[in-house]
Amino acid sequence: MMTTRNRVRLLKAGVWLLCLVPVGRLAWRLLLGDRLGVNPIEEAEHWSGLSALVILLATLAVTPLRRLSGWNDLQKVRRLVGLFAFFYAFVHFGIYLGLDQFFGWSYILEDIAERPYITVGFTAFVLLIPLAVTSTKGWIRRLGRRWITLHRLAYASGVLGVLHYLWIQKADFRRPAIAGAVLVVLLGMRVWWAVRKRRGRLAEVRPLRS
Repeated sequence: MMTTRNRVRLLKAGVWLLCLVPVGRLAWRLLLGDRLGVNPIEEAEHWSGLSALVILLATLAVTPLRRLSGWNDLQKVRRLVGLFAFFYAFVHFGIYLGLDQFFGWSYILEDIAERPYITVGFTAFVLLIPLAVTSTKGWIRRLGRRWITLHRLAYASGVLGVLHYLWIQKADFRRPAIAGAVLVVLLGMRVWWAVRKRRGRLAEVRPLRS
């Protein structure tokens, strides 16, 4: 019989493989000589940005899936999935800084200030930084329950990420619509559970007052 530790190790190995799929697809395209089409920098930006958003939504889906399935081992990979989301967001921002803008800081700051979709995307990335920094067991122990409150910023980053993705589309809005629908469902489930929990607490308090 497989032990809990071995199950978690196997689950983490599967998460690593799934989260590295975007890198594998990129490498495969390069090996085939595709070179990412006629505009490789733009294609690389879209690849990394979409990968970051999909994995961020997967991070937000871990707790709902755990609660619905009762598979508590899922919670043990949430931080790993979240770090992969940050990794792809970091790559996305790095491509923009280095390959798109060539570290022209005056143009970058002007872009962030004057182009709303870049402002929104940049803010989504910035919100992920403290989540990545505090993802270690030491920070979880130091922050206590405040860690949970801090990591709710992932939902705000998800909202901004979907808005950024929607804003950069010129014609085909299907993928942003799907991402938005997934996010709405995940947020709706969280709100529903919070309301039920609050009602349960009120129900426990009322008999004491009567």
